[in-house]
Amino acid sequence: MLNREQAIEIEVVDGELILEPELTLYVSGESLPGESPERRAAAPGRELVVMNGPTIEGILEAFRQWMRLDVGDGNPSPETLRAYFGDVRQHLHWLADEGLMPAQAGDEDLKGFRAWLVETYAVNTVGRKLAAVRRFYEMAHARGLIVENPAKGLKAPRNRTEQFEQVKYLPLEPVRRLLKAPRTTTPKGIRDKAILVLLAMHGLRVIEVHRLSLEDVDLERGEAGEVRVLGKGAKYRTVLLTEATREELKKWLAVRNMMHCETRALFVSMDWSRPDADPSRVSRRGIRSMVDGYLEMVGAKKEGISCHALRHSFATLALAAGGDLLAISGALGHSSVTTTQVYCKIVDRARKNPAKLLVGLLD
Repeated sequence: MLNREQAIEIEVVDGELILEPELTLYVSGESLPGESPERRAAAPGRELVVMNGPTIEGILEAFRQWMRLDVGDGNPSPETLRAYFGDVRQHLHWLADEGLMPAQAGDEDLKGFRAWLVETYAVNTVGRKLAAVRRFYEMAHARGLIVENPAKGLKAPRNRTEQFEQVKYLPLEPVRRLLKAPRTTTPKGIRDKAILVLLAMHGLRVIEVHRLSLEDVDLERGEAGEVRVLGKGAKYRTVLLTEATREELKKWLAVRNMMHCETRALFVSMDWSRPDADPSRVSRRGIRSMVDGYLEMVGAKKEGISCHALRHSFATLALAAGGDLLAISGALGHSSVTTTQVYCKIVDRARKNPAKLLVGLLD
């Protein structure tokens, strides 16, 4: 990635352009609609210049290496990397559609990108994507690939909605219907219910369920068994089970033992399309797709309701039922109880009309 000062100037000789392989043209100065590079270069005060043209994947690889070494104390989470790469790739494609290389992007270009995001996405999503783009230009500037950082003053639009009003959760009755949805006469249904129980009754994240292995589950420890969960920041926490959730895990483990899986993953894929298929760890996408299917089945799939909404449902309903805030915070794996206090505002509002927590009873 080169800046304008590093670009190589060339001339148009006898109307012909001779370019080195893998080089990209741009013409300095303002352009007119429909102008070709040759015509623009022939105009006074304009020069035809050529730039090295790294591929989008090549640029992303440089960003990947920088993120691995310089972000999160050299140990960024795979989820963070995946989200940032997707957002930066989208930005690079947007630049390409505008006929720009990253080194050519200026303040106004990035404001244009921000405006496009605001027209296309929700405010919170725009903020996340702009954070990734700022990281990208920070890397480019730190590596000396650009002279100035055009994203330095790039700000996300302000979300004027209170934080607790942004939290999506399911009331008690839809959660009950969801947990009854899987057909527990089938191996897949037994697995699905065990996963739903951990998401909706214990507040685990999708990635935490995905990561669980057999050695993380101890059904004999404590009052009703425990699960060791690897959460954010590579920190483990202990989640206490109930008698009901222990029974669901027992049923799944009995089915799993008959499958003779080589993997140590607690939850495995249930792809029976090939008779010789060896079950492997269920993917995060597989979990999300499964949950979305059941939400659709029970009529609870609406805007904002997803796998993560089940985590919010656990915290909100547990607090409304009188659960201890510190205990809920610990179960969720929050590093500070301040993060958990958002649910207090949700419950306080619901207490003014408690029936809202029982939505679905008359469906």
